[in-house]
Amino acid sequence: MTRWLPFPAMSICLLAMWLLLNQTLSAGHIVLGCIIATVGPLAMSALELPRARLRRADAIMRLAVVVFMDIIRSNIVVAGIILTPSYRTRTSGFITIPLDLRSPYGLAALACIITSTPGTIWVSFESAKGMLTIHVLDLIDENAWIRTIKHRYERLLLEIFE
Repeated sequence: MTRWLPFPAMSICLLAMWLLLNQTLSAGHIVLGCIIATVGPLAMSALELPRARLRRADAIMRLAVVVFMDIIRSNIVVAGIILTPSYRTRTSGFITIPLDLRSPYGLAALACIITSTPGTIWVSFESAKGMLTIHVLDLIDENAWIRTIKHRYERLLLEIFE
């Protein structure tokens, strides 16, 4: 069974999503959805991703709360920056941050966190040196951004994935 459906939960979710997006239960869409639900997980199994081991459920909840609050705060700050006339005097810039995090799942989570926070974007990660480069819309204090990434996000991601 796992030879044809290596990730059965993913297959079920893909089929359900296909049918929901097309808003139909016609035979053609069910067959096409079953094909997608079979091929998608087979492609995933070909990637041979390492198993993710989540260690601390409490750290996941703390990280979710921290990220949620930071996204709300950042939305307010970015809206203020854009709506004020002194926006032209703001300085944006790039910051390079050394990371201890090496887990591909932890790095993917950090990329999602940084990119979903308004005013910041993940630019690159140099895996050999562990250097992350981000772009910040309103760069006032580079050290404050480094502390935020290292202490608020990376520390919790290390607890979860390492």
